[in-house]
Amino acid sequence: MECADPVFAHDFRRPRASNPAPDWAKAGGSRRKESALFTLARETPADWWEVEALYDLCFAPGREALSSYRLRDDVSPVDGLSLTARDPEGILGGAIRFWPVHVGRHDALLLGPVAVHPTRQGEGLGGLLIQHSLELARDQGWSRVMLVGDAPYYSRFGFEKLEGVEMPPPTNPERVLGYDLVPNAWEGITGKVTRWSKG
Repeated sequence: MECADPVFAHDFRRPRASNPAPDWAKAGGSRRKESALFTLARETPADWWEVEALYDLCFAPGREALSSYRLRDDVSPVDGLSLTARDPEGILGGAIRFWPVHVGRHDALLLGPVAVHPTRQGEGLGGLLIQHSLELARDQGWSRVMLVGDAPYYSRFGFEKLEGVEMPPPTNPERVLGYDLVPNAWEGITGKVTRWSKG
């Protein structure tokens, strides 16, 4: 089975000396396994329920009760940034989605969920999805990205704690992180995170 509209392919098999692993793949000493080529592609409507099943597998029951999901109600993911990762047999190994939100009077991307199938964890696939989708977001003209997550993990990709940015409760403010797609994009940005209201 072929991936629709492939945007990137990456071979996770052990890199040669002339092609060392990128810094994000080595950060934190994460282990790397032997694995096949993955193709990243833009998520299509046909992928939706398979991706939802992956999220159900990877996250605790009741994930849709989290505050971030209230920002996604009746809002579509950003076209071209939500990606799937499939192996040569077409089996879904990971997925990532982005949603538009407002922070005060400013626009931002809300990253998440990002998930990797348990049988593919530890191979750097989550990092690949994050890194490549951030590059695509920059190419689309977005300025800033935020998420709710663990700082020790996401800091390796450049995310930092946001001050004065309020997610809907209950959200631990220590887990509200941001990333600049352009220099100083989060400087002076404060306020409540609200659901996207533009057409």
